[in-house]
Amino acid sequence: MSLGGRRIVIVGDSIAGCTAARELRARGHNGALTMIGADADGCYARPPLSKHVLKGEGAEAETWDLSDLDVTTVADRAVSVDTDRRTVTTTDGTDVPYDALIVATGASARRIAGPNQLGENVLRTFADVRSLRSKLDSARTAIVVGAGFLGMEVASACVARGIEVTVVDVDPPLQRLLGSFLSDAIAARAQDSSIQFVRADGPVALTGDPVAGIELHDRTRTADLVVTCAGDVPETDWLDGTGIADSHGVGIDELCTTTVPDVYAAGDVTYSRGTSARAPFWSNAVAQGKVAAASALGLEPTCPPTDDYFWTEILGLSIKVVGPLPLRGEPTILEGSMDEGSALLQWNHDDGRTTIVAFGIKKPVGLLRRLARDSSVSTKQGI
Repeated sequence: MSLGGRRIVIVGDSIAGCTAARELRARGHNGALTMIGADADGCYARPPLSKHVLKGEGAEAETWDLSDLDVTTVADRAVSVDTDRRTVTTTDGTDVPYDALIVATGASARRIAGPNQLGENVLRTFADVRSLRSKLDSARTAIVVGAGFLGMEVASACVARGIEVTVVDVDPPLQRLLGSFLSDAIAARAQDSSIQFVRADGPVALTGDPVAGIELHDRTRTADLVVTCAGDVPETDWLDGTGIADSHGVGIDELCTTTVPDVYAAGDVTYSRGTSARAPFWSNAVAQGKVAAASALGLEPTCPPTDDYFWTEILGLSIKVVGPLPLRGEPTILEGSMDEGSALLQWNHDDGRTTIVAFGIKKPVGLLRRLARDSSVSTKQGI
C-alpha cells in the first residue's frame, strides 16, 4: 500500500500525537489522517502549565495549530479498539477505521482520594490549572503531596503568591531522580523560601469531604488547599482486552511498535519493553512521536525513541538536565559554584554515559548535549 493509501488514526491530542501527525505529513503521507482527542482545550503544551501558566493569572496554555496538516479531528474519547476489524470506537458509538494506529493517549494524574471522596486537586490539564489558579487566589496555606518535579513546581507557585506551603513525601525533594547532591541543594533553597518539608513513613491519606487535609503520622494536618502531585497513570482503559497494553502501560520497542501488528505508541502512555521503565518526559514524547510516525509508514526513523533531556524551574531556579537518570554520588563541577547557586555539573555513569546539569546557570541545550556526547565518547575510548 502506498504512503497515500493508508488510513492512519492517532488517538490522543498530546504532544506525542501532535508530533506524530506533523511527522507523518513531513515524511510524505498524503492520505487520510484522523486524530481522536477529548481535551476540550484541544492541543497544547503541558510542561509550561506548572512552570509558568499556574503562576500567572492571565497566562494561557501554548496551543498547537494543526490546521495546515489536513487532519480530520474527532473531539471525543476513544473507548475501545477492535484490532481484528481495525476500528476505534468513540464515546458516541462512532467507529473510526484504520490501517495503522498510533496510541498517544498519555497519562492521567494519579489520585489518592478515597472512593467517592470529593475535592481532590491535581494538575495535569489546562482545566486543572484554571481551577487551581482560582483556589490559589484565596488560599493562605497549602499542602502539596509529592516532592517530585510537579510537586516542587506547584510549591513554587504557592510561594510566589505568599502562600505558606508544606510539601509531603517519603523521600527528600527530587532525590529519587536527581540524587542526594542536588536534592540537598534544592531543599536548602526551598527552606530559605519558607517551604516546610515533612517526611511520610508510608502512603498519605486525604482527609475531609471535600478534601481539607492529610492524615500523617497518626495526626491530621489541614490547609486551605491540598494538591496531589503523586505521579501519573497511563491512559489505557480503552485498550482493555486487546493485548496492546498491560499494567505498566503500552510496551514499545526501538521502533515504537507494540505487540499488535500495525499498532504503534508514543509518549507518556508507553514503557520500554526492554526495561519495563517509563520515562514520561516531553522530550521523549516528541522523539517517540517522530519514530512512531516513521514506523507507521514503513520508513526508517530519523531519531532514536528516547531523548534524555528535561528541565524544571523551582523558585526561580532553572535546572536543565541532559543525560540518563538517576544521578548517584557527587558530580564534577565544570563551571560556577553551588554555593552561589549557579553551576555546570557532570556525572559519569558506570556504563560510560554522561549526564550534564545546568543548575541555575544559563547554558543553551545544544551545548549541554554536546558536552554529554563528547564526554561519553571520551569515557568509552578511555581518554
